[in-house]
Amino acid sequence: MLRILLYVATNFAILAVLFVVLNLFGLGTTTSGSGLFVMALLFGFGGSMISLFISKWMAKRSMGVQIIEQPTTPFEQWLFETVRRQSEESGIRMPEVGIFDSPEPNAFATGWNRNDALVAVSTGLLQNMNKDEVEAVVGHEISHVANGDMVTLALIQGVLNTFVIILARIIGGFVDQALRGQDNEGGVGIGYFVVSIIAEIILGFLASIVVMWFSRYREFRADAGGARLAGREKMIAALRALQRVHEPHDLPAGEFAAFGISGGIGDGFKKLFASHPPLEERIAALEAARP
Repeated sequence: MLRILLYVATNFAILAVLFVVLNLFGLGTTTSGSGLFVMALLFGFGGSMISLFISKWMAKRSMGVQIIEQPTTPFEQWLFETVRRQSEESGIRMPEVGIFDSPEPNAFATGWNRNDALVAVSTGLLQNMNKDEVEAVVGHEISHVANGDMVTLALIQGVLNTFVIILARIIGGFVDQALRGQDNEGGVGIGYFVVSIIAEIILGFLASIVVMWFSRYREFRADAGGARLAGREKMIAALRALQRVHEPHDLPAGEFAAFGISGGIGDGFKKLFASHPPLEERIAALEAARP
């Protein structure tokens, strides 16, 4: 799952800080009309855009990515050239290339725009896949960058943030008025702040369902892109290699979330929060595609 989870967590953290700032400056009590909308729009998109702009920096720090500045081994040279070739074919500037230490076979791409990105693969991926399969995984990640998935995610998150902020404050204001009743002499009480915070957490949790749906949908497009860049059979082989290791699961919760090659798969209600479709569905989609 890589980029997605940390992006969402970073976005919520930034929103929490902005919420404190709002209240310090007396803006957090805005509950009416255009004032509320403008405030929610500015801070909603502000949270998602800040998360977008620091995404690559967060990836490097949280995942301990070692950037390949100058390849020192034949394999690093091959990986470097593979990223260069595929980025040229995709019409984007070559991303930074890195390797991070993790036993899990995974990879991710991140960055605030398609011409300033990072593609990184895990040591576990390199140990469990051959070059053809790694090439397909790299193609998958390059496709995420070329498709502008991170920017689109930021825009979706900005819209969701805006609605979360507006609805949370409307709910907070309604409950506060109901609790205060006839004693309401204008302004807001403590109930407004408490209910607004609780509502923002719950609504933010529900909004993450939309984000995860978007992630699952884009995985199919990235798989198709990987098949175009490396070959359909190589892409299918890479997904089957993941199945041989295990059905993919997330990196530890505190680590970086991105459009990785593998991600968490849940059953029932949990599936709503899975960042990736089941591997068998992804393989079936590639097999059904025209050669």
